[in-house]
Amino acid sequence: MTDTAPTPLLLCADDYGLAPGVNAAIRDLIAQGRLTATSVMSLCPHWRSGADALRELKGKADVGLHFTLTDQPPLGPMPTLAPNGRLPPLGRLMGWAYRGRLNSPAARAEIRDELSRQIAAFADAWGAPPDYIDGHQHIHQLPVVRDAVVEALASLPGAYVRLCGEPVAAVLRRGVAVPKTLLIGGLGGGLRRMVQARGIPANDRFAGVYDFAGSRPFTDLMSRFLDGIGDGIGGRTLVMVHPGLPDEELRRVDTLVEPRLAEYDYLRGPEFAALLEARSIRLTRFSGFPR
Repeated sequence: MTDTAPTPLLLCADDYGLAPGVNAAIRDLIAQGRLTATSVMSLCPHWRSGADALRELKGKADVGLHFTLTDQPPLGPMPTLAPNGRLPPLGRLMGWAYRGRLNSPAARAEIRDELSRQIAAFADAWGAPPDYIDGHQHIHQLPVVRDAVVEALASLPGAYVRLCGEPVAAVLRRGVAVPKTLLIGGLGGGLRRMVQARGIPANDRFAGVYDFAGSRPFTDLMSRFLDGIGDGIGGRTLVMVHPGLPDEELRRVDTLVEPRLAEYDYLRGPEFAALLEARSIRLTRFSGFPR
Protein backbone atom coordinates (compact mmCIF):
# COMPACT_ATOMS: atom_id res chain seq x y z
CA MET A 1 0.00 0.00 0.00
CA THR A 2 1.34 3.42 -0.93
CA ASP A 3 1.04 6.39 1.33
CA THR A 4 -1.11 9.23 0.06
CA ALA A 5 0.52 12.63 -0.33
CA PRO A 6 -0.23 15.22 2.36
CA THR A 7 -3.09 17.59 1.60
CA PRO A 8 -1.90 21.17 0.93
CA LEU A 9 -3.41 24.04 2.91
CA LEU A 10 -2.85 27.79 2.63
CA LEU A 11 -2.86 29.35 6.13
CA CYS A 12 -3.14 33.13 5.96
CA ALA A 13 -2.75 35.66 8.79
CA ASP A 14 -4.64 38.91 8.28
CA ASP A 15 -3.85 42.46 9.42
CA TYR A 16 -0.07 42.76 9.05
CA GLY A 17 0.74 46.43 9.62
CA LEU A 18 -2.07 47.05 12.11
CA ALA A 19 0.20 47.13 15.19
CA PRO A 20 3.77 46.12 16.14
CA GLY A 21 2.53 43.13 18.15
CA VAL A 22 0.53 41.81 15.23
CA ASN A 23 3.56 42.20 12.97
CA ALA A 24 5.88 40.41 15.41
CA ALA A 25 3.53 37.47 15.94
CA ILE A 26 2.98 36.96 12.22
CA ARG A 27 6.71 37.09 11.45
CA ASP A 28 7.46 34.56 14.18
CA LEU A 29 4.87 32.14 12.85
CA ILE A 30 6.15 32.50 9.27
CA ALA A 31 9.71 31.85 10.47
CA GLN A 32 8.51 28.68 12.24
CA GLY A 33 6.69 27.46 9.13
CA ARG A 34 3.29 27.84 10.80
CA LEU A 35 1.92 30.38 8.29
CA THR A 36 2.15 30.50 4.51
CA ALA A 37 0.59 33.89 3.72
CA THR A 38 -0.06 37.25 5.33
CA SER A 39 -2.33 40.09 4.25
CA VAL A 40 -0.98 43.63 4.63
CA MET A 41 -2.93 46.74 5.64
CA SER A 42 -0.69 49.10 3.70
CA LEU A 43 -2.61 52.21 4.79
CA CYS A 44 -1.62 51.59 8.43
CA PRO A 45 1.46 53.36 9.85
CA HIS A 46 3.11 50.12 10.99
CA TRP A 47 3.33 48.65 7.49
CA ARG A 48 6.39 50.53 6.32
CA SER A 49 8.27 49.92 9.58
CA GLY A 50 7.29 46.24 9.47
CA ALA A 51 8.15 45.67 5.82
CA ASP A 52 11.91 45.50 6.32
CA ALA A 53 11.66 42.82 8.99
CA LEU A 54 9.15 40.84 6.93
CA ARG A 55 11.46 41.04 3.92
CA GLU A 56 13.96 38.85 5.79
CA LEU A 57 11.39 36.06 5.44
CA LYS A 58 10.68 36.66 1.76
CA GLY A 59 9.96 33.43 -0.06
CA LYS A 60 8.56 31.66 3.00
CA ALA A 61 5.03 33.06 2.62
CA ASP A 62 2.80 34.86 0.14
CA VAL A 63 2.45 38.54 0.99
CA GLY A 64 -0.71 40.22 -0.27
CA LEU A 65 -2.79 43.36 0.07
CA HIS A 66 -5.56 43.46 2.67
CA PHE A 67 -7.58 46.15 0.88
CA THR A 68 -9.14 48.33 3.57
CA LEU A 69 -12.20 50.56 3.24
CA THR A 70 -13.41 50.63 6.86
CA ASP A 71 -12.48 52.42 10.09
CA GLN A 72 -9.00 53.65 9.09
CA PRO A 73 -7.85 56.98 7.62
CA PRO A 74 -7.51 56.54 3.85
CA LEU A 75 -4.26 57.26 2.05
CA GLY A 76 -5.80 60.05 0.01
CA PRO A 77 -8.85 62.31 -0.11
CA MET A 78 -12.22 60.53 -0.29
CA PRO A 79 -14.83 63.29 0.11
CA THR A 80 -17.75 60.96 -0.68
CA LEU A 81 -16.82 57.92 1.43
CA ALA A 82 -14.59 59.49 4.08
CA PRO A 83 -15.51 63.19 4.25
CA ASN A 84 -14.05 63.55 7.74
CA GLY A 85 -10.82 61.75 6.90
CA ARG A 86 -11.87 58.36 8.26
CA LEU A 87 -13.39 55.43 6.38
CA PRO A 88 -16.87 54.28 7.48
CA PRO A 89 -17.59 51.30 9.74
CA LEU A 90 -18.41 48.03 8.01
CA GLY A 91 -22.17 48.20 8.53
CA ARG A 92 -22.41 51.61 6.92
CA LEU A 93 -20.24 50.59 3.96
CA MET A 94 -22.33 47.48 3.37
CA GLY A 95 -25.51 49.55 3.50
CA TRP A 96 -24.11 51.95 0.94
CA ALA A 97 -23.02 49.06 -1.30
CA TYR A 98 -26.42 47.39 -1.36
CA ARG A 99 -28.45 50.59 -1.55
CA GLY A 100 -26.50 51.73 -4.60
CA ARG A 101 -24.62 54.65 -3.07
CA LEU A 102 -21.28 53.23 -4.25
CA ASN A 103 -22.54 53.25 -7.84
CA SER A 104 -22.04 56.98 -8.31
CA PRO A 105 -19.11 57.99 -10.52
CA ALA A 106 -17.54 59.85 -7.58
CA ALA A 107 -17.71 56.84 -5.24
CA ARG A 108 -16.43 54.46 -7.91
CA ALA A 109 -13.48 56.74 -8.61
CA GLU A 110 -12.66 57.09 -4.91
CA ILE A 111 -12.64 53.32 -4.39
CA ARG A 112 -10.52 52.72 -7.48
CA ASP A 113 -8.06 55.48 -6.54
CA GLU A 114 -7.74 54.32 -2.93
CA LEU A 115 -7.05 50.78 -4.07
CA SER A 116 -4.35 52.11 -6.39
CA ARG A 117 -2.84 54.08 -3.50
CA GLN A 118 -2.84 51.06 -1.21
CA ILE A 119 -1.21 48.90 -3.90
CA ALA A 120 1.42 51.61 -4.45
CA ALA A 121 2.08 51.91 -0.69
CA PHE A 122 2.47 48.14 -0.52
CA ALA A 123 4.90 48.00 -3.44
CA ASP A 124 6.88 51.03 -2.32
CA ALA A 125 7.72 49.43 1.03
CA TRP A 126 7.94 45.82 -0.15
CA GLY A 127 9.73 46.34 -3.43
CA ALA A 128 7.28 44.20 -5.40
CA PRO A 129 3.54 44.06 -6.08
CA PRO A 130 1.27 41.98 -3.86
CA ASP A 131 1.00 38.24 -4.44
CA TYR A 132 -2.77 38.51 -4.01
CA ILE A 133 -5.57 40.83 -2.94
CA ASP A 134 -8.22 40.22 -0.32
CA GLY A 135 -10.27 42.59 1.82
CA HIS A 136 -10.25 43.69 5.44
CA GLN A 137 -13.63 42.52 6.82
CA HIS A 138 -14.17 40.89 3.41
CA ILE A 139 -15.06 44.20 1.76
CA HIS A 140 -13.47 43.07 -1.54
CA GLN A 141 -16.66 41.07 -2.15
CA LEU A 142 -19.02 44.04 -2.06
CA PRO A 143 -20.66 45.43 -5.20
CA VAL A 144 -18.54 48.11 -6.91
CA VAL A 145 -15.60 47.30 -4.62
CA ARG A 146 -15.22 43.94 -6.33
CA ASP A 147 -15.17 45.68 -9.72
CA ALA A 148 -12.14 47.73 -8.64
CA VAL A 149 -10.43 44.63 -7.21
CA VAL A 150 -10.90 42.57 -10.36
CA GLU A 151 -9.69 45.49 -12.49
CA ALA A 152 -6.57 45.79 -10.33
CA LEU A 153 -5.88 42.05 -10.41
CA ALA A 154 -6.01 42.11 -14.20
CA SER A 155 -2.94 44.37 -14.10
CA LEU A 156 -1.06 42.11 -11.65
CA PRO A 157 -0.15 38.98 -13.66
CA GLY A 158 -0.08 35.88 -11.49
CA ALA A 159 -1.76 37.52 -8.51
CA TYR A 160 -4.64 35.62 -6.96
CA VAL A 161 -7.70 36.64 -4.97
CA ARG A 162 -9.29 35.28 -1.81
CA LEU A 163 -12.76 33.85 -2.25
CA CYS A 164 -14.78 33.41 0.94
CA GLY A 165 -17.41 30.87 -0.05
CA GLU A 166 -17.89 27.40 1.38
CA PRO A 167 -20.38 24.62 0.69
CA VAL A 168 -23.42 25.17 2.89
CA ALA A 169 -23.32 21.56 4.06
CA ALA A 170 -19.74 22.02 5.28
CA VAL A 171 -20.67 25.17 7.20
CA LEU A 172 -23.63 23.46 8.87
CA ARG A 173 -21.58 20.38 9.71
CA ARG A 174 -18.84 22.49 11.32
CA GLY A 175 -21.34 24.37 13.47
CA VAL A 176 -19.15 27.44 14.09
CA ALA A 177 -20.67 30.93 13.68
CA VAL A 178 -23.05 29.52 11.08
CA PRO A 179 -25.08 32.68 10.29
CA LYS A 180 -21.94 34.85 10.05
CA THR A 181 -20.14 32.30 7.88
CA LEU A 182 -23.09 31.89 5.53
CA LEU A 183 -23.47 35.67 5.22
CA ILE A 184 -19.80 36.19 4.36
CA GLY A 185 -19.86 33.35 1.86
CA GLY A 186 -23.12 34.53 0.33
CA LEU A 187 -21.70 37.98 -0.33
CA GLY A 188 -18.99 36.48 -2.53
CA GLY A 189 -21.01 34.97 -5.35
CA GLY A 190 -20.59 37.95 -7.64
CA LEU A 191 -16.84 38.10 -7.12
CA ARG A 192 -16.49 34.37 -7.75
CA ARG A 193 -18.30 34.67 -11.09
CA MET A 194 -16.17 37.64 -12.10
CA VAL A 195 -12.81 36.04 -11.37
CA GLN A 196 -13.84 32.78 -13.02
CA ALA A 197 -14.87 34.69 -16.14
CA ARG A 198 -11.54 36.54 -16.18
CA GLY A 199 -9.39 33.49 -15.38
CA ILE A 200 -8.01 35.06 -12.18
CA PRO A 201 -6.50 32.46 -9.82
CA ALA A 202 -8.35 31.91 -6.54
CA ASN A 203 -8.79 29.44 -3.72
CA ASP A 204 -11.66 26.95 -3.97
CA ARG A 205 -12.67 26.72 -0.31
CA PHE A 206 -12.36 28.97 2.71
CA ALA A 207 -12.56 28.68 6.50
CA GLY A 208 -11.64 30.60 9.62
CA VAL A 209 -14.76 32.58 10.48
CA TYR A 210 -15.82 32.63 14.13
CA ASP A 211 -17.23 35.16 16.60
CA PHE A 212 -14.03 35.91 18.59
CA ALA A 213 -16.08 35.61 21.80
CA GLY A 214 -13.83 32.99 23.36
CA SER A 215 -16.70 30.57 23.90
CA ARG A 216 -14.64 27.80 22.28
CA PRO A 217 -10.89 27.28 22.62
CA PHE A 218 -9.00 27.91 19.42
CA THR A 219 -7.71 24.34 19.42
CA ASP A 220 -11.31 23.17 18.90
CA LEU A 221 -11.99 25.84 16.29
CA MET A 222 -8.95 24.98 14.17
CA SER A 223 -9.80 21.30 14.28
CA ARG A 224 -13.25 22.15 12.95
CA PHE A 225 -11.85 24.50 10.28
CA LEU A 226 -9.77 21.62 8.95
CA ASP A 227 -12.66 19.15 8.80
CA GLY A 228 -13.15 17.82 5.29
CA ILE A 229 -9.73 18.85 3.99
CA GLY A 230 -8.27 15.92 2.08
CA ASP A 231 -11.57 14.04 1.86
CA GLY A 232 -11.78 14.40 -1.89
CA ILE A 233 -13.60 17.75 -1.90
CA GLY A 234 -10.90 19.91 -0.40
CA GLY A 235 -9.56 21.63 -3.50
CA ARG A 236 -7.42 24.67 -2.81
CA THR A 237 -8.40 25.51 0.75
CA LEU A 238 -7.47 28.76 2.48
CA VAL A 239 -7.88 29.19 6.23
CA MET A 240 -7.83 32.72 7.67
CA VAL A 241 -6.33 33.47 11.10
CA HIS A 242 -5.64 36.61 13.17
CA PRO A 243 -2.65 36.03 15.47
CA GLY A 244 -1.04 38.87 17.42
CA LEU A 245 0.73 39.95 20.57
CA PRO A 246 -1.19 42.52 22.64
CA ASP A 247 0.38 45.96 22.85
CA GLU A 248 -0.84 49.46 23.53
CA GLU A 249 -1.12 50.32 19.84
CA LEU A 250 -3.28 47.27 19.15
CA ARG A 251 -5.53 48.12 22.10
CA ARG A 252 -5.84 51.66 20.76
CA VAL A 253 -6.87 50.75 17.23
CA ASP A 254 -8.77 47.48 17.57
CA THR A 255 -11.12 45.63 19.91
CA LEU A 256 -9.79 42.22 18.86
CA VAL A 257 -6.87 41.76 21.27
CA GLU A 258 -6.98 38.69 23.54
CA PRO A 259 -8.28 36.33 20.80
CA ARG A 260 -5.20 37.25 18.75
CA LEU A 261 -2.95 36.09 21.57
CA ALA A 262 -4.90 32.84 21.91
CA GLU A 263 -4.48 32.17 18.19
CA TYR A 264 -0.77 32.97 18.30
CA ASP A 265 -0.12 30.70 21.27
CA TYR A 266 -1.97 27.83 19.61
CA LEU A 267 -0.42 28.20 16.16
CA ARG A 268 3.14 28.16 17.49
CA GLY A 269 2.52 25.27 19.87
CA PRO A 270 2.77 21.48 19.67
CA GLU A 271 -1.00 20.88 19.47
CA PHE A 272 -1.21 22.53 16.06
CA ALA A 273 1.76 20.58 14.74
CA ALA A 274 0.16 17.37 16.00
CA LEU A 275 -3.15 18.25 14.33
CA LEU A 276 -1.47 18.83 10.97
CA GLU A 277 0.37 15.52 11.26
CA ALA A 278 -2.73 13.62 12.32
CA ARG A 279 -4.73 15.04 9.40
CA SER A 280 -1.80 14.64 6.96
CA ILE A 281 -1.92 18.33 6.04
CA ARG A 282 1.01 20.25 4.57
CA LEU A 283 1.06 24.05 4.83
CA THR A 284 1.85 25.61 1.47
CA ARG A 285 1.96 28.84 -0.43
CA PHE A 286 -0.60 29.25 -3.21
CA SER A 287 1.94 28.07 -5.78
CA GLY A 288 2.17 24.76 -3.91
CA PHE A 289 -1.39 23.74 -4.78
CA PRO A 290 -1.76 21.16 -7.57
CA ARG A 291 -2.64 22.80 -10.87
